[in-house]
Amino acid sequence: MKNLIITLITLLAINSNTAIAQKAKKTKTVIIKTSTECGMCKTRIEKAMAYEKGIVSSNLNIDKAELTVTYKPHKTDPDKIRLAISSIGYDADNLKANQKAHDDLPDCCQKDGMNH
Repeated sequence: MKNLIITLITLLAINSNTAIAQKAKKTKTVIIKTSTECGMCKTRIEKAMAYEKGIVSSNLNIDKAELTVTYKPHKTDPDKIRLAISSIGYDADNLKANQKAHDDLPDCCQKDGMNH
């Protein structure tokens, strides 16, 4: 009886760890190079990402101009994320910023050479 209880506890622990590992794999992370310039850019992009379907979290490193995004791959993908970034006025990897959205950004957020 004691061996049966130990076996059951072991099986439950293994099953629990497997479920946690599977849940953790339900998200992916992508790093996207952006044309951001300042703290206002950080606020603007991270706020916009919070409203995008499937995005769990985002963090913009201003010094590197890189946006790290954790997302649910069954709801979105890196191309859709890049498109969302472009639509608010910033370059996203090789995808250029939407020109009208870029022109509507405050001067401090506009990248050099596009509208100056």
